[in-house]
Amino acid sequence: MQRSVLDRILKQANDLKVLVVGDFFLDFYVLIDPEKDEVSLETGKTAFQAVDHYSSPGAAGTVVNNLTALGVGTIGALGVIGSDGFGFELRRHLEEQGVNIEHLIQCPTRLTPTYMKPLRGTREASEEQNRIDFKNWTPLPRELEDQVIEALRAEAPKYHALIVADQVDQEGLGLVTERVRSALCQLGQDHPDLIILVDSRRNIGEYRHVAIKPNEFEAGRVLGLKTAAERPEESVRALSARTQRPVFLTVGDQGQWVCAEGEVRQIPAFPVTGPIDIVGAGDSTSAGIVLGLAAGASVWDAALLGNLVASITITKLGTTGTASPAELVARYEQWAELRAQE
Repeated sequence: MQRSVLDRILKQANDLKVLVVGDFFLDFYVLIDPEKDEVSLETGKTAFQAVDHYSSPGAAGTVVNNLTALGVGTIGALGVIGSDGFGFELRRHLEEQGVNIEHLIQCPTRLTPTYMKPLRGTREASEEQNRIDFKNWTPLPRELEDQVIEALRAEAPKYHALIVADQVDQEGLGLVTERVRSALCQLGQDHPDLIILVDSRRNIGEYRHVAIKPNEFEAGRVLGLKTAAERPEESVRALSARTQRPVFLTVGDQGQWVCAEGEVRQIPAFPVTGPIDIVGAGDSTSAGIVLGLAAGASVWDAALLGNLVASITITKLGTTGTASPAELVARYEQWAELRAQE
């Protein structure tokens, strides 16, 4: 990717419209001061003392955070959350970012999926404790499926691109049920020029007529391999033959293997030094890929942009990070200088 291509993509971002579909979580951080531990008189167990808390959109919301930071002008959210305090916080965060939440459906019988993350220490230096998850353990009701599918069919053609964040492992319990998945595949078939990128933890092999972004383990499960990194070129060819769309296979510090229209290339990762936190790396990669594609970049440059975004977000510890245009340019210049010296 030439620097001029990066500049053009970043300049176009404000004119783009991206719809994020999937499981919107709230990341809720609780900061515990170990010096203030008390012993409970009732149980005799240690009572941790929270001295601060903060939150941000997670899962599909992390994709939104990244798109916002990258300067995408119009972002829509399509999902189902609860009518609870966590849902209030999630909506507030998204509204503050200017996200269209008209189709973020609230239902009093559903929980707002939430990752509660206790941090022991300080904001600057803390250790994450066992996470507490709030998730729905009953199937998404059919009437909610109908609302989601109706909104998907009506809204998707109004956007330049869709990112699908299929986060929930258990079939039928998250937003992307079998019926919703079928509607997404049909949408891809009916609108072949619409950019649709899917990231799915457990069902990546069930998608057709859409681009997919599995990691090496998700792709490996589909193909009967321990990891697709064992045979990356063969893996992306096989997956692209299934979907009839590009495949972006992420392989950690090896970057990505990409297959589009029968051609396969390895797209390098950007070198990173120091401690890293890979939480949210896949979501930031998706945001970068789709930004590139929506701005008219080639699949290869879009993949490289995804790697560039992730190389910045993983350096932000204790939070699910994002990358700004200024950070992208600075990291790109650093990388280009290193390449020139080789």
